Amino acid sequence: MPAAMFKNIRAVLFDLDGTLIDSAPDLGAAADKMRTDRGLPSLPAQRYRPMAGAGARGLLAEAFGMTPDHADFAQMREEFFQNYAARLTQSTTVFVGVPELIAQLQARQLPWGVVTNKMARFTDPLVQALPLFQSAATVVSGDTTAHAKPHPAPLLYAAQQLNVPAGDCVYVGDDERDIVAGLAAGMGTVAATYGYLGAQADAKQWGAHAVVNSPQALLQYLNLA
Repeated sequence: MPAAMFKNIRAVLFDLDGTLIDSAPDLGAAADKMRTDRGLPSLPAQRYRPMAGAGARGLLAEAFGMTPDHADFAQMREEFFQNYAARLTQSTTVFVGVPELIAQLQARQLPWGVVTNKMARFTDPLVQALPLFQSAATVVSGDTTAHAKPHPAPLLYAAQQLNVPAGDCVYVGDDERDIVAGLAAGMGTVAATYGYLGAQADAKQWGAHAVVNSPQALLQYLNLA
C-alpha cells in the first residue's frame, strides 16, 4: 500500500460519469435509439461504452460517424439529448465501491462534491434521483460557469462553494481533461481507470499525481485506508 500522498486535504471533488456513476448504458441506448428509429441495425452496448465519457460528440461519432462540423450535428445532438433525458436513470448505477468511499469521507468529516461537464439539465435531475448525492456539498455542471473542463474555472468555483482553498482539494476523474483541469486549478489529481477508458488511453501519461483502479483505492492516498 502506498504511503499517503496528499497532506492536509480538506475536500474531495469528483467527476460524475465514469468516476462516480456508470451512465454508459443509458447514454449508449439514447444514441442507439437514433439508429433504430432510422431503420439502422442496433450496435452492441460495448461499442458505445468507451465513448460515454465524450458525451454527445463521442456517441454520435460511434453511432453515425458524425463529427461536430457536420451540418446536421446540432439537430442530431438535441435529439440525442431528448432521448437521454427520457431515460436518465433507467440503467445508470453507482460504481461498486463508491458508496463505501463516500461513507469513509463523511466519517472523517471531509466534504465532497461533483464537478462534471454534464449540463445542469441532466445533472440536476440525475443527482436528485440517486440517494448517494444527498450528502454532496456542491454539484457543479458543465454550464454552471463560463467555461467547462479542461478549463479550471468549474473546479475553482467548487472550491469557493466549499470555502476550501483549491490547493487543499483533490480532484478525481476518468478523463485526461479532468486531470488537466485539476492541475490548472492547483489541486491534487487522481486518474480513475475503472470507468470508460478506451483501449488507446493511458492514464499514466496524463500527469496525475496518482492513478487508482477502484474507488476505494483512493483512500490509501488520503491516509484514510
